[in-house]
Amino acid sequence: MSSELQGIGMTSRRTRMRLIHRLREHGIDNEQVLDVMADVPRHIFLDEALAHRAYEDTALPIGHGQTLSQPYIVARMTSALMAHNPSRVLELGTGSGYQTAILARLVDEVFSVERIKPLQDRARDRLRTLGVRNVVLRHADGGIGWPEKGPFDGIIVTAAPKVLPAELLSQLADGGVLIAPVGETTQMLVQTVRQGDEFVQTELEPVRFVPLLGGVVR
Repeated sequence: MSSELQGIGMTSRRTRMRLIHRLREHGIDNEQVLDVMADVPRHIFLDEALAHRAYEDTALPIGHGQTLSQPYIVARMTSALMAHNPSRVLELGTGSGYQTAILARLVDEVFSVERIKPLQDRARDRLRTLGVRNVVLRHADGGIGWPEKGPFDGIIVTAAPKVLPAELLSQLADGGVLIAPVGETTQMLVQTVRQGDEFVQTELEPVRFVPLLGGVVR
């Protein structure tokens, strides 16, 4: 670790707690989620040039046209997911690995799919550095999920499909919950709960995510 990152790490606990205070002010009240976010060092999931901005409540670029989601959105999506007490969770879009690390502290198993290999490789290294051992990574098209490992009692999608893929809904266990941004020009964070053969949807709030791309895996 460089001396710059070491310095950021020494002061990050204080700045993390300021971020947690801001999240509470914006309505995040799941203390379990907040405790985990206070504990996970967000700066290690960014390139050194951006690490000093890690505890701003904003999305930041991670390369390949992808972003590290705004902490508020991570907290909002994770809180909505954890309200249903999942134990096996599918994450579509590993990205930097930050959301993955948050989930790994909260559930028994995380299955995370990423279509961009360099991002997945860096995420794997970061998760290993943190000692995370309950995550299984896959390099594949996230739009089709991971049917061989399903059903899942929680699915979280970190990029926006135009509509929810039927393949993902079919991998949701009865009583399970799917949290995803949905839409193109206008996007909405949507909660979908499976009740037998029915899927009950609730709109949570407007959001802005990169699109969920299917097909080419790189």
